[in-house]
Amino acid sequence: MTFNPHTAEDRAEMLAAIGVDAATDLFADVPEAVRFPQLHLPRALTEMEAAARLQALAARDLAPEPGQTFLGAGSYQHYIPAAVGQIVSRGEFYTAYTPYQPEVAQGTLQTIYEFQSMIAALFGMEVANASMYDGATALAEGALISVSLPRKRTRIVVAGSVHPHYREVMRTYLEGLPIDLVELPLPTNGFTTAVDDVRDALGDDLACLVVQYPNFFGGIEDVAALADAAHAAGGALVVSTYPVPLGLLKPPGELGADVVAAEGQALGIPQSYGGPYVGLLATRQKFVRQLPGRLAGLTQDTEGKRGFVLTLQTREQHIRREKATSNICTNQGLMATAATVYMATVGPQGFREVALRCHQNAHYLADRIAQRDGYSLPLASPFFHEFVVNAPVPAAEVNERLLEAGMIGGLDLGRFDPTLDRSLLVCTTELQQRADLDRFVEALPQG
Repeated sequence: MTFNPHTAEDRAEMLAAIGVDAATDLFADVPEAVRFPQLHLPRALTEMEAAARLQALAARDLAPEPGQTFLGAGSYQHYIPAAVGQIVSRGEFYTAYTPYQPEVAQGTLQTIYEFQSMIAALFGMEVANASMYDGATALAEGALISVSLPRKRTRIVVAGSVHPHYREVMRTYLEGLPIDLVELPLPTNGFTTAVDDVRDALGDDLACLVVQYPNFFGGIEDVAALADAAHAAGGALVVSTYPVPLGLLKPPGELGADVVAAEGQALGIPQSYGGPYVGLLATRQKFVRQLPGRLAGLTQDTEGKRGFVLTLQTREQHIRREKATSNICTNQGLMATAATVYMATVGPQGFREVALRCHQNAHYLADRIAQRDGYSLPLASPFFHEFVVNAPVPAAEVNERLLEAGMIGGLDLGRFDPTLDRSLLVCTTELQQRADLDRFVEALPQG
């Protein structure tokens, strides 16, 4: 970006225009004791010195090779085809924002429409929106859909096997609203929520039951049975998921889900220290008017030509606030474009192959770990590419040993429950080779 410094004459002219004598007068409302503190900054560096300093700091970071990261829990290291970066870096996509004017935004609108179509097909749902901020906000907004329906039900029940961070975001979303949020405890039967774990909490005012598929611990729960229980109580089933497992698993829509939310980072988006990511949200057609965010639709112009527009605009910028479904003011448009390019690039068969490789790697690694003295796998259900490992030593010690070997280990579950301080959540993707998995097992400390 070009930097144009102000001259003394420029500054004098601006100060005169706003009616003050000096720039320090602009800080008159700040208490004098803290107005101009001594910062004690080090001496200024030349550009060459600054570059050397930054390089030295960067060299202290561990940058493991692809295949040396076994940490998942919502953010995953997958291979990204080169076409994704090349296409989304084009100016037509890179600078596009809100397609309010369809006559000049047909390319952006068509991309969004294709994105929505792919997500709806992937989830087995009938309609998807133009994306959300991330998986956590998508889940919170998805749960609110069930509350905003005319039924006026106000109880949201969240399974204990849903991602802890997602539950935190949901609490924040519901703070101050007349909604009864019931968070169930961690299931004791092998980290897997069953119908018996939720039945007593559903009640006759149930708006929705929220579950995760696969769940936070990697387990694949009986979503169809949970859907039946939620529907029997008069509520909806809201499912939080990830896209890649659906390359092998049945989509949530076929299992009875009414709303499906997901984090789409695995679809061609780098981990990037936690963002920006892209939230995915899809519903049944009957809930379309409760769907937050943007929705691109296909139509015809006055000459009968195909065209794309924003439709059913229910944000508070477009209609009366009390009628709006959400005040979400943007979607992660560029990230949604990247996800669209990724899905179009790998195609249905490639997507299945990615999922299959992830699954095979995880089960090979789990089998090898289970053979180590003192290690066990407590999951009571099938799993896709994440699984819990019980270690004979604290999880922190396991990860420290793996780090010494140049690998990033699993998530220390003691962060969420002190009784799980010897449990790790381990993840594999298609990036691991057999040698990487063997190195991981060989680096595990003995009890």
